[in-house]
Amino acid sequence: MTRERGRFTPAFRDEAVRLVIESGRPIAHAARELHVHDGTLGNWVQKYRDAHPVAEMALNLSDRDRLQELERENRQLRLDNEFLGKAAVNPTRQRNAWSRIAAGVA
Repeated sequence: MTRERGRFTPAFRDEAVRLVIESGRPIAHAARELHVHDGTLGNWVQKYRDAHPVAEMALNLSDRDRLQELERENRQLRLDNEFLGKAAVNPTRQRNAWSRIAAGVA
C-alpha cells in the first residue's frame, strides 16, 4: 500500500478509482481489496464521475415506444392496486367477507 504520512497518494487514488470504474466492481468490494474505507473510495469515485460525466445514449424509436408502454402499464397497475385496496374495505373500515376469505381468516 502506498501511503504518505497517513494519506493516500494521488496515484493510488487514481488507480483505485480506475479499478472501480473499469472493472464495474462494487465500491465495497474494491475497498476491501485495497484496504481503504468504502466511504473514502466512494468519495473518490464520486469526484471522478462529477469531473468526467458520461453522456447518456439516446433511446431509439422502439426503445422509446417500449418505455412509454411500460410507463402506461405501470400507471394502470397502480390505479388497479389502489382500487382493489379500497374495495377490500367497506365504509365502516372493516374488511369485507371476500378479503377475509382471501386472507385465510374466514
